[in-house]
This record gives sequence, structure tokens and C-alpha cells, in this order.
Amino acid sequence: MTRSVCLSPEQRASLLDRYRKAPEPEVRFRSHILLLLDDGHSWVTVASLLFCSSRTIDRWVKRFAAEGVEGLAGHKPGRPFRLAASWVAVAVEWVTTKTPREFGFLRSRWCCEAVALLMLTLNDVEVSRETVRRWLHMGHLVYRRPRPAVGPKDPDRQAKLDALRGLIAGLPADETAVFQDEVDINTNPKIGSMWMAKGRQATVETPGNNEKRYLSGSIHWRTGQVFVTPGAEKQGRDTPLFLAHLDELRSRLRRYRKIHVICDSARCHTSEAVAVYLWEHRDRIELHLLPKYSPDCNPIERVWWNLHDRITRNHQCQTMQELLDLTFAWLDSRNPFKVEDTVYRIAA
Repeated sequence: MTRSVCLSPEQRASLLDRYRKAPEPEVRFRSHILLLLDDGHSWVTVASLLFCSSRTIDRWVKRFAAEGVEGLAGHKPGRPFRLAASWVAVAVEWVTTKTPREFGFLRSRWCCEAVALLMLTLNDVEVSRETVRRWLHMGHLVYRRPRPAVGPKDPDRQAKLDALRGLIAGLPADETAVFQDEVDINTNPKIGSMWMAKGRQATVETPGNNEKRYLSGSIHWRTGQVFVTPGAEKQGRDTPLFLAHLDELRSRLRRYRKIHVICDSARCHTSEAVAVYLWEHRDRIELHLLPKYSPDCNPIERVWWNLHDRITRNHQCQTMQELLDLTFAWLDSRNPFKVEDTVYRIAA
């Protein structure tokens, strides 16, 4: 039997790829027609197998003969794009390089309505919000939540990091270092993604009045052991909590002659009371400050991130004591933690 379609090896491979992977079902269907015809099946057989008419087969055989494999995508329905592509570029440039406030809007982020209004005001081009949305999609833009990034940099960042790396690398056996920071936990749970029935949004019950508790913690750079000191009820991130944590470090790390505490430059870490405490215990405790605006340089931040991810997001604890018990149970089950050493290249 003479085949009505004769595919080259390259065309057959391309059609097979479309038949298996194309996201559009109509493209997979058209590829299937041509592949069956190339295998020598008659139009009657193909029509009966795929439940289509001979007119459909004829249309796509002719389209393939005229336009090749790319012709299987068909032609998009609807009116052709009536405005020049340059307007798409204008809209994309506004959204990606400028802010609404630069045009007089009291807004912090763009919306399609604002772009449409600007098009009419500045260029006398009348378009709808949905047209603007299509333009932005044509410009390869998507509407998604941005990723937060660390803001200003400490001008002395590199020098401070070099000093900390030198400190860690040169510590004698009877001295050690810990990375310290505070974290807050709340009875009002942080909301995060979770599995739920399709079409039925799950709910997370929140208390009428939020209760917050601060924890001061440190991670031992050699072992990954985490030491945590809970704050008192209604106690904030303050100097007394930090000093209580330093007392606990002196007690828990008695085997070391000196403890080097590496922390950020928050006021509770640099107050006059802390300076007095460090002078009184200068033989046991020495404080080293991280570069400003550098949470990425503190390994304890990774522990707090995991704490929020595993415990505080969507939690169902009814009281602060229940949440604290859950928090400390999780910390005990995970201790010691793996120290993230990408910044300091700490050897295990």
C-alpha cells in the first residue's frame, strides 16, 4: 500500500517527540494522525482508530505538506494583534525598571489598571486591564511573590569576615566559639503551605490574643550543639536575656578556658551592661560582632529557619507552654545540628 505521508527520520523523531510531550492535546492528536499514516495505515483505519473524519485527516495532511512539522500547531483563533509590539516593550519597561511613584501613583507595586491608565494618559492608547495582562505575559513576565534579599552591606564586611575566619581557624583546643542570635515564637502561628483537599481551603485556628516569647540561642561551631535560654513572660529581646544566655554558656561550656561569642550588633548585645559583664568575665567570655546586615553569616539562623518550618508554621498549640514544650522537644531531638560552613569553611 502506498503511504499518503512519507516522513524523513528527522520529521518522524520530531513528531514522536510532540506526540509524547506536547502540552496541547490537539498537537498530540495531529502528530498521531501523521505517524499512523507514515506507518502505512489507510485513512479509513486512522479515522476509525482516532474517531475523526476524513476531512480532519485531509486538512492536517495538507497543512503538513505546506508548512511541515511546525504547521501542526495551527493558527491561534481570535482577532490579530492590532497594536504594535513596541507598546508591549513600553509596558514591560515600565513594570521592570520603574516604580508607580515615579509616575505620581500612590502605590508601591504595579497593577494592570495603572499601566492601562498610563497608556491612555501618556500615549493616548486605550487598552483594557486584560490587554495589559496579556502584554506582560507576552513580555515573559509573571505575577509571583518576590524573594526577599539582604539590603545594605557593611563596608567593612570582608575585613570582619576575614578576622572571624582567622579566629576560628586559630583557636587552641581549650578555647571555643559559638554563634548566637535570638528568635521569637508566637502562639499566633506563621502560615505556610500545607496539603489540603482540592477545592476546599484548609483553615489554621489562631488565638484571640497573640503571646510572644523570645529565645536566646547559640550553636557550637565544633560540635553543632545548640544551647537555648528562654526569655521570661513578656520579656523582649533585651540585655537581661542576653546576659542570662552568657551565664548559661559559661556553665554549659565549663571545659573550655575561653568562649568566643559571635553575634550581631543589636543594642541588646552592645549595651553598657554587656560591656560591664564582659569586663568582669574577660577571662572566660569574649564578644565578636558579625558584619552589619549579614544574617547569612550566622549559622544559628539556619536552625531558626528550620524551627519555623517544622514547628511554628500552622502549629495547633493552644498555649505558650505547649508551644515551648514542642519547640524544646524538637531541638532536643535534632541536637547536634549540622553547622552550615559555606561562609567560614569550617572543617568537620
